[in-house]
Amino acid sequence: MKLIKHITFLLVILFTSILTAQVTFEAKVSKQTLGVNERLRIDFEMNQDGDNFNPPDFSNFTVVGGPNQSVSNSWINGVRTFKKTYSYFLAPKSRGSFTINQASITIDGEVYKTVPVKIEVTAAVDIPKDPNNPDYIASESVHLVAEVSKEDPYLNEAITVVYKLYVSPTVAVDNWNEIDTPRFNDFWSQNIDTQGQKVQNGTYKGENYRFLVLRKTVLYPQKTGELIIEPLTLDIALRVPTNRRDIFGGVLMTRTNRTVSAGNRTIHVKALPEAGKPSDFTGAVGDFTFDVTASKKELSAAESLQLKVAVKGNGNLKLFKLPKVSLPSSLEVYEPEYNEEVRTNLSGMQGSISDSYTVVPQYKGKYPIPSISFSYFDLKTRTYKRLSSEEMVIDVLEGPTNNTSPNNVGTASTVKQAVTLNNDQFAFIKTDTAFESMKRSQFFKTNIFWSLLLFPFLVIPIAIVIRKQKAVRDADVYGNKIRKADKLARKYLGHAKKSLGKKEEFYIALEKALHNYLKAKLHIETSDLSKENITELLTEKQVEHDVVKDFKSILESCELARYTPMDIATMKEDYDKAAKTISLIDKQAR
Repeated sequence: MKLIKHITFLLVILFTSILTAQVTFEAKVSKQTLGVNERLRIDFEMNQDGDNFNPPDFSNFTVVGGPNQSVSNSWINGVRTFKKTYSYFLAPKSRGSFTINQASITIDGEVYKTVPVKIEVTAAVDIPKDPNNPDYIASESVHLVAEVSKEDPYLNEAITVVYKLYVSPTVAVDNWNEIDTPRFNDFWSQNIDTQGQKVQNGTYKGENYRFLVLRKTVLYPQKTGELIIEPLTLDIALRVPTNRRDIFGGVLMTRTNRTVSAGNRTIHVKALPEAGKPSDFTGAVGDFTFDVTASKKELSAAESLQLKVAVKGNGNLKLFKLPKVSLPSSLEVYEPEYNEEVRTNLSGMQGSISDSYTVVPQYKGKYPIPSISFSYFDLKTRTYKRLSSEEMVIDVLEGPTNNTSPNNVGTASTVKQAVTLNNDQFAFIKTDTAFESMKRSQFFKTNIFWSLLLFPFLVIPIAIVIRKQKAVRDADVYGNKIRKADKLARKYLGHAKKSLGKKEEFYIALEKALHNYLKAKLHIETSDLSKENITELLTEKQVEHDVVKDFKSILESCELARYTPMDIATMKEDYDKAAKTISLIDKQAR
């Protein structure tokens, strides 16, 4: 009987130790049924540290927060308890039944996966307006507004849309990204550069706010009637105040996400009046000047001149056609070269457009160039205006005489003289050629042919040597672990540098870098990374006490960063301190 009791006691201890050593990795959700306007929290928990965490594809949800990482490590009565959690905050995209697929992680060389979780998304539910609810505070403190300069413009009249983000002084914006960018259908649009915009003070609905101009766009409506300007939608990461205070009496902040939209705006576009519309009107709207100039008015036959038709001013310069010139047939006219010097700001398009015609006279004589007219709609007077050029005469001093009868004056002759070209004439005509030989060279028995044929035989010995070296390296399990940890340390330290300014990402990457560095330097496993073991092992390696103290303080900063606000200067200081401490440990460790 005594022997049976001993055996039973040993079996209980063995069974308990097996249960204690068992690895668990599971997914937990805050709720399995929620409204389409609610948020879902999902935690991936494990009882041993691992690497290569791969979250599922949240294809039916928008990730509005996360991943947030937390680690709990405690010793109670000599028993160690470890828990590591990756948390995500999700917003459903639509109603329906959805499945969150498996997440995976590698622990001690084994891959563990969670069980899929089913989520039911219902219609929107009423959310009580709790003044201490972070989502409610965010909804009352952040507003996105689209300011339209004019809601009843004429066709092809410039209007501007300025998107401003108003933020209450009591909250802080950490980051934002565009969920939906407006597509300005039925408008010609041009975005204005807003780089370097600064936060300004203003009012929103009678209250003091800070605001930032996010986007400026100039629009020219291309249709009449009611046109819709689609909304700009942002997802904003915020820090909002809570009803809790720290030991110094300061208000504690909590993080939340808020989706804001500027809403649709309707523009009523008026048609241009039919009364008084000129027959040659091509759609120009604005305030313009019109000019026709010739590069020379006296020349010899077979020489050339440039006839330039230009419009300058403010208006829809890119959206109408210039009037065409009509010249006598004895003047050979080439297709015009179009030139555009237009800049766009909040007032609309400004600058000039022009057509430059190359004209070559064939015969001696005087050739009149008739007046050319240009019509546009003036927004100031709301009337049509016509501008006309002066008639000019081109005098061809030397050249053959046109022997055609007076009844046929102006018709082109079948005999043409050679054209005298200057240095920059016809610069737009391509003069270079790209001929290819019609006789193809043979590939067979060429040097390249023999090289490609013998190349595989030369590569085989090299491949055998590389394979042997790889086999030796793969067999070095201990060395591979050290190299892998060292590689991960460099990777996470580099990722931490790139994440400066993003507190959570920065400190998660920094903590991973420090842990992996110790695993590589001290030849220890993740389970041995306690503060006492770190101090003892570094001291054994003859690392100075101040360096060990600095290393532990950086780890503590990584833990505290999850609960206290940090500015970018503090992050930069922690990064420099970590890089310096790792360098000192490398030099001092024996």
